[in-house]
Amino acid sequence: MHTAKHVQQLRSSYIREILKAATADGVISLAGGLPAADLFPHMLLQEAMLKVANNRQVFQYGETRGYAPLLEHLSKTFNLQESHGTLVTTGSQQGLDLIARTYLNSEDHIAMEAPSYLGALQVFTLAQATINTVPQTPSGPDIKALKQLFESRQVKLFYAVPDFHNPTGISWSLQTRQEVARLCQTFNVTLIEDAPYRDLRFFGDDLPLVSSFCPDHSLVLRSSSKTSAPGLRLGSVTGPEEWITHLIRVKQTSDLHSSLPMQAALLEILTHPGFEQHLCNVRSHYHQRYQALSEAINTHLQSEVSFTKVEGGMFLWLKLAKGDPMQIAKMALKKGVAIVPGSVFYIEEDIQSPAIRLNFSYCKPEQLATAIQLLASVIALPK
Repeated sequence: MHTAKHVQQLRSSYIREILKAATADGVISLAGGLPAADLFPHMLLQEAMLKVANNRQVFQYGETRGYAPLLEHLSKTFNLQESHGTLVTTGSQQGLDLIARTYLNSEDHIAMEAPSYLGALQVFTLAQATINTVPQTPSGPDIKALKQLFESRQVKLFYAVPDFHNPTGISWSLQTRQEVARLCQTFNVTLIEDAPYRDLRFFGDDLPLVSSFCPDHSLVLRSSSKTSAPGLRLGSVTGPEEWITHLIRVKQTSDLHSSLPMQAALLEILTHPGFEQHLCNVRSHYHQRYQALSEAINTHLQSEVSFTKVEGGMFLWLKLAKGDPMQIAKMALKKGVAIVPGSVFYIEEDIQSPAIRLNFSYCKPEQLATAIQLLASVIALPK
């Protein structure tokens, strides 16, 4: 049977395909956006699962919107307006897919930063949207280019990761957040603010969500994967209640509802007295791992690469002075180091500066140092 035309246009995920090789014995993985398994809140998870096992109610079918006690907790935590609602999703990736399926028609114009999150590129490609990109600066999207895009085309959505961007790791400045919000309001563009890394700040001051400056022009995606455990597969979408209602109707056709036992377990974890200490522990270790990675780069690769310092999250964007990132990634894997070439985070039409994305959350400091030494032996080879 032949696949649909829109599926034929879909690029496979380099990261998903390399994951098996990246997690093989003897390979140091700086490739996937994997949280550190050794930092999962195992005691909290164990306690939560035992409590949930005795809650018969959550093993029945439930409401598509989500587990009511969890929804109430999230609404308070997110400080939502009365006119806004929440939908629990099977990971924030499902939330993104539901938004595209619910609100995008074929060839609708959307905006994204370049580079951008690979999973979003896949979702919008499958939706047959017309993807328009704007260059990224150290403080966020190029505001002038974004304004020109909004003026020249009827853009429906602007998808962005303002906090610890995937793949570059940067965070938008306060001024950029305010200016993007103003542009979305002026041109009636809906901001899709993806915030999976927001709780992973290990340096600097928290900044307001971009959506806080344009709440009625925004949908916010959040994830529990980076702060508890990705295997729970839970995220959420928040925004104007009318918009959430439409998402609920589409989710009903997909999976009826996300796993109720996992939602109940997540609530137990989020409300546990030890959860805040767990988050502090994760941030502290990620800071140490980021420092180990950046110090190793400065020691072994300083003349070959450059990078912008990050204040949190899980990624570092390494700009190359020379070489083909795809070839470097293949050669590095043979050396026992898995990385992701920067080209996979762009649409084909964009001009791509040579770069690679490095993840620093998954490996311990000594592994990161070894990985950079091995990577240096590949990058330093004559091209």
